[in-house]
Amino acid sequence: MGGKSMRWADGFIAVDWGTTNRRAYLIDSSGKRTQEFEDSKGVLSIPDGGFPAAIAEVRDKLGDKPLLLAGMIGSNRGWKEAPYVACPAGIGELAQKLVWAGEREAIVPGVSYLGDGRADVMRGEEVQLLGAVASSLVESDALVCHPGTHNKWTVLHNARIQSFRTVMTGELFSLLKEHSILADLLQGKVDDNDVFRGAAHHAIFHESLPAGLFSIRAAVLLGQMKREDAASFASGLLIGTDVRIGLAVPTAAQVMVMGRPELTGLYVAALNEAKREAVELDGEQCFLAGILEIAKRI
Repeated sequence: MGGKSMRWADGFIAVDWGTTNRRAYLIDSSGKRTQEFEDSKGVLSIPDGGFPAAIAEVRDKLGDKPLLLAGMIGSNRGWKEAPYVACPAGIGELAQKLVWAGEREAIVPGVSYLGDGRADVMRGEEVQLLGAVASSLVESDALVCHPGTHNKWTVLHNARIQSFRTVMTGELFSLLKEHSILADLLQGKVDDNDVFRGAAHHAIFHESLPAGLFSIRAAVLLGQMKREDAASFASGLLIGTDVRIGLAVPTAAQVMVMGRPELTGLYVAALNEAKREAVELDGEQCFLAGILEIAKRI
């Protein structure tokens, strides 16, 4: 363990390796990010037996350093499966359950939840969530919304992930855009405008999503909605429904919205329609804070 610690203290490479993308960062001995790259080589693009070459490619770009990997790289479709850590889970539990794919390659486990008659899992978001707590961007007791393909609503308690719920909002919008009767209407840009906010407000206070979605087609056909507003209206309905689900958690706490600005801004707008105060956080900053805390414990 001592030898490992010495090598990691000299700097390492952190990788947030998702289903469709990977982001890698060179971290120096002082904990500062000095280089990075992002590409579309997510785990689904790596052929069978191809992860050693993909790892070598990361080192070719950023240097011959140990790697600390998080995200779908630890799933059953990744390099080596890192079993889930059950809630409640903190940084200490994640560090204790690292899975070593090689002498200098450690994979962070995901987190699982069982309770209230349901099951849930996450991979990658746990590093950002606990990194935000470790860097004091989020209080140790908080409600966090983490938009993405699969949005996560997470309750933090005593600086640990207490429970969470996943909502497939991003994937549903993508499916509607590509494969539904609304597809030709949803190719436009989604804007945070009155159309988006009005749809979000309606969805937050009314359970009518399937009917509301079809109404988009009818409204355009009958001249009640501009074609260019359809994507914003659909997104507002979906995100408003998402917010309705997330706010079912019995808390009056401020909502922290973590992720990429193009998504966090839409969720903050929807939360404002629900009369809830929300603060945006940069997901990348939170990821780096979390991965540094884990690296300190190796």
